[in-house]
Amino acid sequence: MADKWAGGVLATRHLLALGHTRIGIITGPEEMMCSRARLDGYTSALAEQGIELDPELVTEGDFTTEGGYAQAMALLENPNRPTAIFAGSDLQAMGVYEAARQNRLRIPEDLSVVGFDDVQTSAFLGPALTTVRQPLHDMAAVSTRMLIDTAEGRPTQHHVILPTTLVVRNSTHDLH
Repeated sequence: MADKWAGGVLATRHLLALGHTRIGIITGPEEMMCSRARLDGYTSALAEQGIELDPELVTEGDFTTEGGYAQAMALLENPNRPTAIFAGSDLQAMGVYEAARQNRLRIPEDLSVVGFDDVQTSAFLGPALTTVRQPLHDMAAVSTRMLIDTAEGRPTQHHVILPTTLVVRNSTHDLH
């Protein structure tokens, strides 16, 4: 599996480094460990900068474009709206793009957006989406090796965590 906690930290640190302090987050379903890990990473990065978690900036989604849109609309209706949104998936980030458009907000000038996954289409959004890349090829290779080792009776690890990386594109803006 990919290190979802570190991915949450990477995304949030990036936005903080750009000067954002009101950063909204759209998580996945609360019962999913990956959702909690991303939220914990976000919270940890805020705490590093002495920023308390604002419950008004945390929304629970479902990793879909429609859910990202609905949660982004809720965040953007707040009179003290976030200047940036960290979406728990690239599909959710696509929904954030539509919510921003409907609210006449420009990405990244008025709203910075970071996704999670680095799905193939994220580089082709307008503007290209900054996102946390999961090492899917490495995950597949390690999984295959584990299956082969198990089938051939060799000892194998049952839990491997691979690093995530931040892919900075054009959907984030420096407030400095």
